[in-house]
Amino acid sequence: MEIEIVETYDKENIRNLPQEQFEGHIYILQTENEAARAVDYLMQKPLLGFDTETRPSFQKGKLNKVALLQVATQDQCFLFRLNRMEGIPTSIKSLLEDEVITKVGLGLKDDMQNLQRREPFTPGRFIDIQNEVTKIGIKDKGLQKIYANLFGKKITKRQQLSNWEADVLTPAQQRYAATDAWACVRIYQEIQRRIAELNIEH
Repeated sequence: MEIEIVETYDKENIRNLPQEQFEGHIYILQTENEAARAVDYLMQKPLLGFDTETRPSFQKGKLNKVALLQVATQDQCFLFRLNRMEGIPTSIKSLLEDEVITKVGLGLKDDMQNLQRREPFTPGRFIDIQNEVTKIGIKDKGLQKIYANLFGKKITKRQQLSNWEADVLTPAQQRYAATDAWACVRIYQEIQRRIAELNIEH
């Protein structure tokens, strides 16, 4: 049975939902050569989920650079450890600037600005889910609320403020980062499905 969506989802209801997490394969890329091979693969995909993570700064006025770029398909997620690379490697920059592949994320304005602090680039074809959900009557802007609204499941934010520049990313960090990017793919596809249904009905 299809879940009936609401304009705004009550945050209190999220805690009782079953937890959702990415169960596919996660690849960690730490060198420019590894990144280039991963991008070659990703450039063959028509739809990619997109997110970034930055080590939190607890010092006023200090802002760290993006440490991790997550790019997901329906069943795989690639974690690019940008803090181990110089600026933004050419291969990753070509993916970011690509005008054909649809890349979906949430709150993309901040992601783009933060990435451009590493190195300037011209963003290609990106779609912000925050703009898309309004088409099906959702007013919430946060990933956790949107996902719960559409799928009745909870995405944990427990690792959000962890150290994304650590020597080794823990399994929990990897799963959290992958889930956020993959969830964007799922949300976008569900929005498109519901829009198509609305068009049929009307």
